[in-house]
Amino acid sequence: MSLSSIVDFLEPINLAEISLDEGFKDTQIGKHILAFEEELPDISEADLVIVGCGEMRGMGMQYTNTSAPNKVRTQFYKLYYWHSEVSIADLGNIKTGASLADSYAAVKMVVSELIQMGKKVLILGGSHDITTPQYQAYGSLDKIIDAVSVDARINLDMDSLEPADQFLVDMFTGIPNHLKHYTHIAFQSYYMHPHMLETINKLGFDFYRVGRVKEAIEEMEPAIRNSELFSFDIEAIQYAHAPANRVTPNGLNGEEACTLMQYAGMSSICNTIGLYGYDVAKDMHDMTAIQQAHMMWYVIDGIHRGKQEASLENRNEFNEFTMAFAEAPTAFLQSKRTGRWWMQLHDGKFVACSHRDYIVACNNDIPERWLRAVERS
Repeated sequence: MSLSSIVDFLEPINLAEISLDEGFKDTQIGKHILAFEEELPDISEADLVIVGCGEMRGMGMQYTNTSAPNKVRTQFYKLYYWHSEVSIADLGNIKTGASLADSYAAVKMVVSELIQMGKKVLILGGSHDITTPQYQAYGSLDKIIDAVSVDARINLDMDSLEPADQFLVDMFTGIPNHLKHYTHIAFQSYYMHPHMLETINKLGFDFYRVGRVKEAIEEMEPAIRNSELFSFDIEAIQYAHAPANRVTPNGLNGEEACTLMQYAGMSSICNTIGLYGYDVAKDMHDMTAIQQAHMMWYVIDGIHRGKQEASLENRNEFNEFTMAFAEAPTAFLQSKRTGRWWMQLHDGKFVACSHRDYIVACNNDIPERWLRAVERS
């Protein structure tokens, strides 16, 4: 695999513009990033590859491109580089197509090429419907995946004409379908039609209200660890922490948003992360750009932590607990390095779980996560 097949879809970065002509200190990320300026960098060793996509027409904005990705880069590049063993590449922005469908095709092409190269890709949006080509990239590789979306709303609004409001419909019902499981994190009930939640429940998908996430954010980690695709709409963050979000004053705070991104970084399975919904014109004092830059920093922190993890085959690195529930013997593994948990399904496979699932099983109850996983398999 090589980058030559996608270079025509990419616009290089102007580092002088992003550093506001000030350059970067030796200890800042901007000094260490493998950026596509004049020629494509060698990304063979890169642990994270960033691509921008300024396409906003899915939100009904009738301009073809925005400065959103570069606005976030300006804040991200000047943060300090703490994780020297994590290599970061930035391939610039995916060119905006003549139509929305053209932009989708370009994102799908670039992302699928990078996945095939074994890379973890961070897509800087763009409107939330760019999740569509992010998802389609797996379809073009014939992969069946788990997906997680963080958003105040569940985008299934068939009455809306905007793709950003209803892109999940196609993801759930499109044929051929490449979605094995979907988890929605941090929805706000007052924006949700009650019947919609019933529909999602019937599909066997998981969804967590923002209050539940705030009570026990660590319960979200296994869902993210099990998923290939992670999509985050800044609508999920409180207005106070992301002033470009004019949908709701409530939601996740800045630190909670960073924690979810850190989980996506830690996961060895999660290989595409989308950060969407940033409308530069609505931002105040660049606070939403700064918030997103911090979230990106935490992806890198997560990658660093994930590198410490042993493989499940290396049982000496795990505490193993065996027990029986539902008349079936099962095992729980706890990593000695990171403290994360896995549980064994009826078919012998291990899936990510939480400490709480282990406690539930110790009380001779069946963890809901185990039941759901067995239903799906």
